Amino acid sequence: MLHPDFKLNGTTFPSSELLSSYALQLIKIGASDEVSVGKFILEWLNSNEFIEVKTSGSTGKPKPIKLLKKHVRNSALATAAFFDLNARTKALLCLPSDYIAGKMMLVRAMIAGWDIYITSPGKNPLKGIEIEFDFAAMVPYQVHHSISEMHKVKKMIVGGGAVSPLLEEKLQHLNTSVYATYGMTETISHIAIRSLNGSKRSSIYQALPDVKFSQNQNSCLLIDAPKISEETVNTNDVVELLSDKSFRLLGRIDNVINTGGVKVHPEQVEEKLATQIKQPFFIASEKDEMLGEKVVLILESAEDVDVSMFTQIFETLFKYEKPKKVLTTPTFIYTETGKIKRKAVLNRIYTV
Repeated sequence: MLHPDFKLNGTTFPSSELLSSYALQLIKIGASDEVSVGKFILEWLNSNEFIEVKTSGSTGKPKPIKLLKKHVRNSALATAAFFDLNARTKALLCLPSDYIAGKMMLVRAMIAGWDIYITSPGKNPLKGIEIEFDFAAMVPYQVHHSISEMHKVKKMIVGGGAVSPLLEEKLQHLNTSVYATYGMTETISHIAIRSLNGSKRSSIYQALPDVKFSQNQNSCLLIDAPKISEETVNTNDVVELLSDKSFRLLGRIDNVINTGGVKVHPEQVEEKLATQIKQPFFIASEKDEMLGEKVVLILESAEDVDVSMFTQIFETLFKYEKPKKVLTTPTFIYTETGKIKRKAVLNRIYTV
């Protein structure tokens, strides 16, 4: 469970007992993010066959689930192999260790022998750090605020939310290799990767080792990954399946809008509008007598906004994609990992 080359903030731990003692110190005197690190290290080193994690809460209330340690270990080894990250890799942990993404950075480090450094999971975690890292993981919000510091990282994975076209364009000028990840708590973080910049830039997600894809009757992705899950993982993500090892992500089936008999994926409309609307927004729907459902733009704004203000911007959309109405709310509701809680925002708007 503990690689002999593992280091935490540059310190070596010859035994699990010494690492456990250090974890206890973090819990007693550390900052809140260090307390989470300490608690997870103790959980990883204990005799239980599983760890307990909570889902992100982007589509509902966060719920605890149990993951077998043997599956967690296999996931960590797959990431290390895919990105060629061997022992003595210098890595940065700048995500909360309360959730799977942060926990997995620690597991990868402990079992692959990385030298991992902990920093507060703020919007620009690289600021003020002089160390150069081989590997790091961030959410899109952090990447956006860390562009000028990104030269300090050789390989970066980005998860926990969609990477906007505007942010993706900013990544093209970097020497850092940046990858978008696809996965969820149930798949023990990512099981597919797409390159966001450089010569390998692509809109297609490629499977990690020992992962295969298929679809159900609703075109939702099914994940067969026996090394991390004993059962096929069913998702609510509609995909264009290109092979059993690759797919293009279209959107969530529970977000699909049926307007006049045409199915609209809000995520695809959002991608088209992302470079033109500066404040946070998302696409939703309202009941409509003629169309069944009509497309609506939800905007973070303290002022009411008329749909006519967006006429020119909406010219980039197909007729059936164009929002018929704009609804506003002063502030959106977000998960701890930075995802918009769409249902919670809509509930607030419609109950005011």
